[in-house]
Amino acid sequence: MKNVKIIGTGSCVDGKVLSNKEIEELIGVRKDWIYKRTGIKERRIVNNENTSDIATKAGLEALIDAGIEPREIGLIIVATTTPDSFMPATACLVQHKIGAKNAICFDVSAGCAGYIYALTIAEKFISLGTVKSALVIGAEILSKVTNWEDKDTCILFGDGAGAVVLKEMDDKGFLYHFLGSDGSNSKILTCPAIPVNEVAFRKNYFESSIKMDGTGVFKFATKVLPECITKVLKNTNISIDEVKYIVPHQANYRIIDTSAKKLGIDINKFYINLDRFGNTYCASIPIALDEMNKNNLLNKDDKIILAGFGGGLIWGSLLIQW
Repeated sequence: MKNVKIIGTGSCVDGKVLSNKEIEELIGVRKDWIYKRTGIKERRIVNNENTSDIATKAGLEALIDAGIEPREIGLIIVATTTPDSFMPATACLVQHKIGAKNAICFDVSAGCAGYIYALTIAEKFISLGTVKSALVIGAEILSKVTNWEDKDTCILFGDGAGAVVLKEMDDKGFLYHFLGSDGSNSKILTCPAIPVNEVAFRKNYFESSIKMDGTGVFKFATKVLPECITKVLKNTNISIDEVKYIVPHQANYRIIDTSAKKLGIDINKFYINLDRFGNTYCASIPIALDEMNKNNLLNKDDKIILAGFGGGLIWGSLLIQW
């Protein structure tokens, strides 16, 4: 088995800034109530771009940071719940746009935990020798599936993309992974596709937008986020003091804070940037990693726990070494 490390990061969060004040003017929900409930102050909303466009920008930035050419990439995975289309895969569109003609390409759909799954898959491709390098992107344009009249959901979501480059290296970067799913509770967070009934004769426009049982999601998330972190610590025999940062899916500040208190971990160990970007689903973890990398917060051999959770229901965590 070959060792795999992250060698470059990138992101695209250059959409229009949509503040809580603007949402208050739009739907009448008070800006201070939004922040108190979610920890979010603003989010980004793209204009005339699709998921493959912002995924491409993040991917190219990661390649530049890694110092490798697109033709050297053997695999592209895009984790997303808002692809450009059912087919082709968004990863194929990215491949064409960046000129990575030698890459195997596919998308991963695993809710807000999709980026954890995509990283795990890419690491396996490289460690088994199938490819030598991979570009793993999390990208979402949630504004196209947001119901702006649903006050429980429209306050949460933002658009953005993040990416990392993985490569076969001498020292080990991926130390442990934990994944889980529970389809029996799938209805608490959904975004429907084309309905099955009388598809050929359907005349009315079908709206696909995110629907969420907020209480159900909170109970689920505050159960599995601590579990994701506990599994890593227990099964690797490392202490929380050895972990530099925990990078959770940026869903809601109350979820992260409640989980930290359950675990007895200082909230400052959790890297949080959702106040500026909102909940960007599959993009939240790689956006955070890129921001940490750009701000020189990560040093060689730092241990970091990545933890994602979301619709499916699905969850997972990774212990990586920088």
